[in-house]
Amino acid sequence: MAEAPSEQEVNRRRKVDALRAAGIEPYQSRYGKTHTCAEALALFEDVEKREGPQARTEPVSVAGRLVSIRVMGKATFAHIQDGTGRLQLHVKVDAVGEAAYQRFVELDLGDFIGARGPLFRTKRGEITGEVHEFVLLAKALRPLPEKYHGLKDKELRYRQRYLDLVANPEVKDIFVTRSRIISEIRNFLAQRDFVEVETPVLQAIPGGGLARPFKTFHNALDMELYLRIALELHLKRLIVGGFERVYEIGHVFRNEGVDRWHTPEYTMLEVYQAYTDWEGMLELTESLVAHLAQVTVGGPSFTYQGEPIDASRPFRRLEMLDAVNQAVGEDLGRADVARLRDIARARKIDVDPGLGWGGLVNVLFEALVQPGLLQPTFVLGHPVEVSPLARRRADDPRLTDRFELYIARTEIANAFSEINDPIDQRGRFEDQARARAQGADESHPFDEDFLVALEHGFPPTGGMGLGIDRLTALLTDQHSNRDVILFPHLRAKDAEP
Repeated sequence: MAEAPSEQEVNRRRKVDALRAAGIEPYQSRYGKTHTCAEALALFEDVEKREGPQARTEPVSVAGRLVSIRVMGKATFAHIQDGTGRLQLHVKVDAVGEAAYQRFVELDLGDFIGARGPLFRTKRGEITGEVHEFVLLAKALRPLPEKYHGLKDKELRYRQRYLDLVANPEVKDIFVTRSRIISEIRNFLAQRDFVEVETPVLQAIPGGGLARPFKTFHNALDMELYLRIALELHLKRLIVGGFERVYEIGHVFRNEGVDRWHTPEYTMLEVYQAYTDWEGMLELTESLVAHLAQVTVGGPSFTYQGEPIDASRPFRRLEMLDAVNQAVGEDLGRADVARLRDIARARKIDVDPGLGWGGLVNVLFEALVQPGLLQPTFVLGHPVEVSPLARRRADDPRLTDRFELYIARTEIANAFSEINDPIDQRGRFEDQARARAQGADESHPFDEDFLVALEHGFPPTGGMGLGIDRLTALLTDQHSNRDVILFPHLRAKDAEP
């Protein structure tokens, strides 16, 4: 049920009725502005350099949201805000007439207006538009939050991002930076001859990762479909088909828990390159991250949540098994499953009952090693059990040619030498199917169509996936993925916690 309107909302609706009764339409279809606020300010500064302190420009037309107003008898100062910044306006009775002046002072904060007139600098030094005429473009029926006492509640800011952007203009800079990061990724990959493609969001088999998918139903096809959990398997099919360098930037969906770094819908970059391996992907990943740091923060060094990060190349490399061995003080390469469970139990680390040697090594890594990975670090050599699509290491078949990049204790990228042996891949899928039958519902599903594609010949290939939300949060110094997603998913407003 909708809430009863506040007194302010009632008054604003009355003003709409009064304007229409007077023959004034409070919702216009367009306005021919000649300058943004930033362009108007730049124009005046250019004229002032030539004409000196008494400079005035030719009339300009600007438009924006009314964000402040100070009525001073027969003159009023106000500020409008558009997508480029703010501009002060000065409205006088003798410039616009008594009736128009009265309409101006009856405007409300949040209204959109257009105004025309020359620019000058006030005695207090602020560049100002002298209003000769104005028009109400859109009446705001609800009041804006007061800047300093309004939208400070994080959840409210996420729910009403449009108000967050108005009340906290600096938030817009985060999303402008995000857009720039994505543009720079595209430019970087284009220079390396990668082709951007699009693959299905709705999939019959949600593969390419270990995750629980969202399920839906297609009525016309009479079949269950899933929202994709990764971009991987369709991009690999394109490698089979002759694309040698492909990538996609797209949303993936995982029906899992929500926390600081995990959201049900997020944005991934996935890259696949034929005739290279994990080392080629490591060079690409390191170069890309260093480039993005350069263009967004001006260099390899930045601060994240009060801690200094140095993204200078080369990044540190760390073998997963060696790191876990050091953390527990023994060689786990010689340990059996029972011993690994004892080690986890002694450290009060919860483990799923179906995990084998590789899964347990990975759990110990996440609990004991990952929390210490502040600086950019490539973690190498993940177990086969948690890497169903990565190529086995030649010198240790329990491990894979895989790496993950960690920065500020969180995974930013994941890459490996892809399996191009369809027999090995079929065996991995069969292992995952057995795990799924034993209750591991995040195990990789069996995908016969993908195996058929591999059986037609798949060249040596390296692949990499990078979390755009996480990297953007790091480079903009934001605490959570939700701070860099414009409209993050939240629990229903009236739902019980």
